Amino acid sequence: MAGPTHHIMPLPQFDKPVKILIAASPYYKDISDHQIAGALAEIAKAGASHEIVHVPGALEIPTAIGIAARMGDFDGYVALGCVIRGETTHYDTVCNDSSRALQLLGLQGLCIGNGILTVENYAQAVVRADAAQMNKGGGAAAAALHLVALARKWGKAEKGVGFTRDILMTGHTTA
Repeated sequence: MAGPTHHIMPLPQFDKPVKILIAASPYYKDISDHQIAGALAEIAKAGASHEIVHVPGALEIPTAIGIAARMGDFDGYVALGCVIRGETTHYDTVCNDSSRALQLLGLQGLCIGNGILTVENYAQAVVRADAAQMNKGGGAAAAALHLVALARKWGKAEKGVGFTRDILMTGHTTA
């Protein structure tokens, strides 16, 4: 098991402020608390600020991120939740739909770290959520921060090339 300090890549450094939204489902509150703690530690290491929003379940996490992207002012997003297999196919629906929705938002350009745990039982969730063990919340935050760094590296505003807001708004005149 990789501990909380064993990342594949070092956290990116930022020269301008970064604001991260953590969208978390406290359906299993103790698991959620551990995930959030791991995510907050990574966000703090990167010198970023954060906001936390809670939603009822994993299916609401992508919707909350989509709303925040349209109406908020965030650079990246961390999705935190836990889905434990039950006796019905609801588990498969929740796992597949939440993951697919987050992936679609990511393909639209949002910087999202997916930390929604999909496990067979509660014991697996505890190991994955604990910052001293698998630290999946921290890993999701690190992923979001790396994507923010990429977005800034390739950002249109920094290059001065391509379609910027000013170019798109040239049709508006003051005359």
